[in-house]
Amino acid sequence: MKLILSQLLKTGRALRIWITLISLLFFLWIDSRQWTYLWRYSKEKKELRQRIRAKWLTKELVNLGSAFIKLGQLLSARADVIPSSWVNELSSLQDEVPPFAYKDVEEVLTSELGDSKNKIERIDRNPIGAASLAQVHKATLTNQKEVVLKIQRPGLESFFRLDLEVMQQVARLVKKNKSLSQGKDWVGIAKECKRVLLRELDFRIEAQYAARFKQQFLDDKKILIPSVIWDLSTKKVLCLEYMPGIKINDIESLRKKDLDTLLIAKIGATSYLEQLVKYGFFHADPHPGNLAVSEDGSLIYYDFGMMGFVSERIRGRLSAMIKAAALSDVNGLVKELQIAGLLETDIEIGPVRRLIRVMLKEALTPPFNAQIIEKLSGDLSELAYGKSFRIPIELIFVFRALSTFEGVGRKLDPSFNLIAIAKPFLLPLMTSNNSNSNDLFNELGRQVSEIGSKAVGLPRRLDENLDRLEQGDLQLQIRMGESDRQLRRMINVQKILANSVLLGSLSISSALLASTNKPFLFLIPLFCAFPIGLSWMKLQFKMRGDSRLDKIQEKRI
Repeated sequence: MKLILSQLLKTGRALRIWITLISLLFFLWIDSRQWTYLWRYSKEKKELRQRIRAKWLTKELVNLGSAFIKLGQLLSARADVIPSSWVNELSSLQDEVPPFAYKDVEEVLTSELGDSKNKIERIDRNPIGAASLAQVHKATLTNQKEVVLKIQRPGLESFFRLDLEVMQQVARLVKKNKSLSQGKDWVGIAKECKRVLLRELDFRIEAQYAARFKQQFLDDKKILIPSVIWDLSTKKVLCLEYMPGIKINDIESLRKKDLDTLLIAKIGATSYLEQLVKYGFFHADPHPGNLAVSEDGSLIYYDFGMMGFVSERIRGRLSAMIKAAALSDVNGLVKELQIAGLLETDIEIGPVRRLIRVMLKEALTPPFNAQIIEKLSGDLSELAYGKSFRIPIELIFVFRALSTFEGVGRKLDPSFNLIAIAKPFLLPLMTSNNSNSNDLFNELGRQVSEIGSKAVGLPRRLDENLDRLEQGDLQLQIRMGESDRQLRRMINVQKILANSVLLGSLSISSALLASTNKPFLFLIPLFCAFPIGLSWMKLQFKMRGDSRLDKIQEKRI
């Protein structure tokens, strides 16, 4: 009986997931059709719908539970596969659910710790916090040391694996449909999500991450990371040193304690720059709930289930990227991005180069925007979505972390400037491959030399191209905007004419069938006429819109 009940629950769970997916696909299809917008389609109306859909999806993911909440958090780092409005909404996904019963807590501790459980003298029955994967209880050990116990929800792994299997099925289905997949490797994304999410279920990995993170800041007294209690940590239980603190966004409480909020902002930003530039291992979930301030003004980090790594290839090219950016060398920066694997080599570089040029101008031209990291992050999202620009997940999390500190920093200190704090970290990188302090001037000299070499070779290249042109090997492509518009208009007129003929024929057929002894058959031509009528209306609106555009252009001329 239990087996049948379990199977029914799994079937119902899978059905609910599929219903959510089908609803999402239906909404996306509706939003992609311009005729579904009242009065007239516009980019603003589409963006408004995108935000509404993103909020709906966020709510559905929360209702579906643990695995899908984590999936939403991972997808929020994939600006290359979902629109930026969805990224913003999913990145704010809160992982808060009601706590499970205390008797379940005791059962997990007994099964996981065995005799080691006797080292725990007392456990608070009410949890400090509860999330989809686990909940946290404060406890006191027999040696009077205060700790926190992170305890995994009972039976979570079996439901997790079921949800992940359904995700794989969904990814395979979407990949088969070219219009849905849009050239993206959804199966690969699903496999990566499965790997990351299953790893989060093993608290031993989180314990190793916490220990490594603490090791990075052993000599920094302003950064505190709880120690791991190894003999009370297992796959489903994590025991850490108890470190109380004030939430970093609780400005009022910080000021009541006479803590220097300006210094706290600088400590937070500096610690993240160190994680990125110096260590390449960083905290990837830095929302205010995971950051606190101690009584002496030190910054405390919590929750090490989501940590990020900056690959050696990217770190190896970081120096050259920063040099190119500092010199506003767009071509050099594009080349470095290609070497690092962030840009595919066979794409049209023009749009990417133009956006990078604008981004560099905004980032490096005073006065500096107070929200520069947030602005650049949004620009990267726009660049990545639907194009061949790949942003590594770890860099997205870095931008998100820096954006978090940028926002918190502005609350702590209205004059907070992340660019100024970053200078001591970026300048050594710009001269790391050359001990000469005039490295930037040498780089400028090298570029001038390259320009001179190209100028010397220019007559030879012109002569070669003239020879190719004479031999018929050189092709010249010309875009004629006005001719293209006229051609499109002619095609649309032909389509309207064809649809009008079809609609007239079907109307006559319907009238003839209505006069027979089976008048109900008149519905068949009308049913066939419905999609043709919609297409006819869509073409009419399109022609009307083109006419308005022509009139506007004539007025400008």
